[in-house]
Amino acid sequence: MPSPAGDRRAKGGLEAEVLAVLKEAGEPLTPRQVGERLARPLAYTTVMTVLARLHEKGQAGRERAGRGYAYTYQRDEAGRRAVQMKRLLGGEDQHADVLAHFVSELSPEDEDVLLRLLGGDPRDHPS
Repeated sequence: MPSPAGDRRAKGGLEAEVLAVLKEAGEPLTPRQVGERLARPLAYTTVMTVLARLHEKGQAGRERAGRGYAYTYQRDEAGRRAVQMKRLLGGEDQHADVLAHFVSELSPEDEDVLLRLLGGDPRDHPS
């Protein structure tokens, strides 16, 4: 039987609640720990699904914790985008090709930023 309209979360509300729990914790949490800290009890599998989706979107980081994972809040948009970029690199056999194509599309200014971040001097690499 569907829950009454007043008992339903707004679209994305559950993800927002889970992210708030991760942010407040300030440390990695397992799905069980997240579930225990939510305002309303949820099935363990529901919490796992939400966490997996947040990780896929780059909004939650994860690390091995025993046989499962512990999740962390991705602190900013740049962190979330970095996770997404890493995922887009593909398998290890594709990293070099994908990175080469990515770098070939960069503006000279972005190349300079990348070189500085990698510890090189942009003046050593004319565009």
